[in-house]
Amino acid sequence: MTTTTEWHRDDYSISTDRANLDVALIHQYLSTSTYWATGRKIQVVQRSIDNSFCFGLYKVEAEGNRRQVGFARVVTDYATFAWLADVFILEAHRGRGLGKWLSEVIISHPDLQGFRRWVLATKDAHELYRRVGFRELHRPERWMERPDPNMQENPDYWHVT
Repeated sequence: MTTTTEWHRDDYSISTDRANLDVALIHQYLSTSTYWATGRKIQVVQRSIDNSFCFGLYKVEAEGNRRQVGFARVVTDYATFAWLADVFILEAHRGRGLGKWLSEVIISHPDLQGFRRWVLATKDAHELYRRVGFRELHRPERWMERPDPNMQENPDYWHVT
């Protein structure tokens, strides 16, 4: 359903071409540098990429080569619902508005329009996501979750009892 698309700004580009994704970098960052995916196995990262609409953010080098510096994925049915997940910008590239740009590109993508609901979870980027239209859950009492009691990841927000 999705079409590969690309955007450019200054020395950066965003692409939905899955072939450009640096899965090793994505895995390394998610499993060691995030509060939500600490310990995530590379097989799980690959499966999540395979089953999501992915956006890679790249630094365009002087010789035209691109190096991945950010990532996000959307889990969706392409009809009613989208979940924005695993968003990150490598620390060396923060402070340039790249997270906002990546979020704007994702939210405005033609294949991701007309949903009744987008969701995401964040510990510390509420203001960033408010800028692209996210807000707190209107009826949080209606939402539930079912964690895996055998989860091997170690997110900081969940402790199975």
